[in-house]
Amino acid sequence: MPLNAHDLTRRIKRWAHELGFQDAAVAPLELAEDERHLLGWLGRGFHGEMGYMARHGTRRSRPAELLPGTVSVVSVRMDYQPPDIRPAEHTLGDPNKAYVARYALGRDYHKLMRARLKKLALRLQEAIGPFGYRVFSDSAPVLEKALARNAGLGWIGKNTLLLRRDAGSYFFLGEIYADVALPAEQTPVARDLCGSCTACLDACPTGAIVAPYRLDARRCISYLTIELKGSIPEPLRPLLGNRVFGCDDCQLVCPWNRYAHASAEPDFRVRHGLDAPDLIDCLSWSEAQFLRRTEGMAIRRAGYAGWLRNVAVALGNAPYAPDIVRALEARRDHPSDMVREHVRWALAAQARRRAAATATSRS
Repeated sequence: MPLNAHDLTRRIKRWAHELGFQDAAVAPLELAEDERHLLGWLGRGFHGEMGYMARHGTRRSRPAELLPGTVSVVSVRMDYQPPDIRPAEHTLGDPNKAYVARYALGRDYHKLMRARLKKLALRLQEAIGPFGYRVFSDSAPVLEKALARNAGLGWIGKNTLLLRRDAGSYFFLGEIYADVALPAEQTPVARDLCGSCTACLDACPTGAIVAPYRLDARRCISYLTIELKGSIPEPLRPLLGNRVFGCDDCQLVCPWNRYAHASAEPDFRVRHGLDAPDLIDCLSWSEAQFLRRTEGMAIRRAGYAGWLRNVAVALGNAPYAPDIVRALEARRDHPSDMVREHVRWALAAQARRRAAATATSRS
């Protein structure tokens, strides 16, 4: 190589910063313990209906099985929390508003991250010569949190997210898999600073964090509102509150997120007022409106029927109001069996609240 190891490491970080990443480092590939954890997680069925998690097998924990010839991985992170956003607590505290996870309020990060990673790989090629590579950002079977931890970018917290003492957890991760040996970061793996704190376990609305560092995705609101394509289990519906796409509760209570930074990336700014949209308005969207208002956004992943399902549940959890009932009645005959079923549930929930309110007023 034309550069010594220290100089190359320094340049990778500088190039990454110039491309909008907050940090980058080469990750050691020792993932044996993480593989055991993954296989145990799958064995317990915690992945739910995400069958692809099991199908990928050890390709997730063995980079060279995913991309033959891989001997190095560059791990990067990018802050995503939009500036000038309505505080999450305000939206969560208003049962007539829809809550969308902070990461999904702007442009879909997948394409943006991969495009920047390709530019970083090209700069690396200019410095050391041609090599084979692929870039990923939550787009392939990659143990990205473990690799980022190995690279010294943070530690994996009790909520199973990567945490960093000077940046919290509101950031995306991405990787470059390369078939050329790059100098691994000499910085030691970040010490786990969760200590005795259990704030994330205590705050999870559905109890999905079943133990420190262990998540049962089948109970996770992000899984229920995004990955699950069928009916949301009835016992869990009241626990969703007004969360219609994802959940941030375990991050909102994490003490380390007091140090999180707002993103300077324009593409991550809030689109269409989705940091506090009206639930009734969300239920009224036609499919064309849904596609137009979510163009280029991660919310598309839920699909139109999934979006209506989630919004119906949120309206069922809201205090009784005639306007809510009328909005739900308008969707009673929706073509989707799944949507109709959740609308019926929401109408029944509204009827129970009306009856309870009437009984209270009479007493």
